[in-house]
Amino acid sequence: MTDSTAKLEFRGQTHEFKVRAGTVGPDVIDIASLYATTGAFTYDPGFTSTASCESEITFIDGDAGILLHRGYPIDQLAEHGDFLEVCYLLLYGELPTKAQKDDFDHRVTRHTMVHEQMSRFFTGFRRDAHPMAVMCGVVGALSAFYHDSTDISDPHQRMVASIRLIAKMPTIAAMAYKYHIGQPFVYPKNELNFAANFLHMCFAVPCEEYKVNPVLARAMERIFILHADHEQNASTSTVRLAGSSGANPFACIAAGIACLWGPAHGGANEAALNMLSEIGHVDRIPEFVARAKDKNDPFRLMGFGHRVYKNYDPRAKIMQKTTHEVLGELGIKDDPMLDVAMELERIALTDEYFIEKKLYPNIDFYSGITLKALGFPTTMFTVLFALARTVGWIAQWKEMIEDPRQKIGRPRQLYTGAAERDYLPIAKR
Repeated sequence: MTDSTAKLEFRGQTHEFKVRAGTVGPDVIDIASLYATTGAFTYDPGFTSTASCESEITFIDGDAGILLHRGYPIDQLAEHGDFLEVCYLLLYGELPTKAQKDDFDHRVTRHTMVHEQMSRFFTGFRRDAHPMAVMCGVVGALSAFYHDSTDISDPHQRMVASIRLIAKMPTIAAMAYKYHIGQPFVYPKNELNFAANFLHMCFAVPCEEYKVNPVLARAMERIFILHADHEQNASTSTVRLAGSSGANPFACIAAGIACLWGPAHGGANEAALNMLSEIGHVDRIPEFVARAKDKNDPFRLMGFGHRVYKNYDPRAKIMQKTTHEVLGELGIKDDPMLDVAMELERIALTDEYFIEKKLYPNIDFYSGITLKALGFPTTMFTVLFALARTVGWIAQWKEMIEDPRQKIGRPRQLYTGAAERDYLPIAKR
């Protein structure tokens, strides 16, 4: 390889491909012309070595444990910013000025209500429906209610759709929760900020006053920020792939929600909480650690390790601090689940087995405990993830739509089925 090209020896011929360098991160070999040049494809299950797009939004260095949004470290954004400021950053590329933020906050706040007919849409679901099933259906149905923001060729409509999705997702998520537990819907309150408004819609009831605890609202804000975007993960790639066909933004986000529902993606924090509950007490930790190390035992410690991060997940550090703040504010001093979590974390950071395999605690390890303490059932965990990730999906979708080089997604395959054969009448089979 030279500084600008990579050489491929294939079937007696040498082919050269351009090497592209990003702002930071590994170089990329541009193989867009590979098939036309060689008649061959690459084989990369899970696309772990394939860059599917060019993006300016989020950068991850898994080995160093770095997560940047438009160049800003996630810990600085979570510590000093609020969620709508991060939304603005992801959508527009820069942190807003005071005037820009006031305008953006106003636009989002004034779009939080949903069409009144949508409240009747919820009654079509069974009362015991999983909230994620409801979210898939309701978000997909937004395109039936907001026809004036589905033309993806119109920059103004794209932005209106973006604002609507960011603004309405908390309302829809809260409605899914209220419907799930059999309580009446609570309308948004424009005087509250994004996170406080969401908590109010979830936990207020019409018969009495509900005051949002600022410590809990700040914790919710951090959870939203930490989940806002995470580069080309499975659900984001799903949104981009759906969007590449020209589908409207509401349909694309519904596709992202469906992908996020998978236990290997958005459901991981629920799985981590269930595992901590199963362990139950610190005295049982050695038993479960031994099972995790046993190659013949299917048991896995949930909330440890990450597909990308081979170092401590930078979001986990912030989430750990937030967990303690929430438990302290609520007066939860002796939480057996947290005791188990803290001891598991200590083992993971000192045990040679975990260190060698780089099984560090990830964000799911702590977020489940925090959401449980805030009062959410485990069925709502992935819904909250979808609420936060909507801005990342929209920013990535918008970037893709505005990229003049974007094409409809069309992965290729290594076919291993039957070769061509003739049809036989059923009597001769």
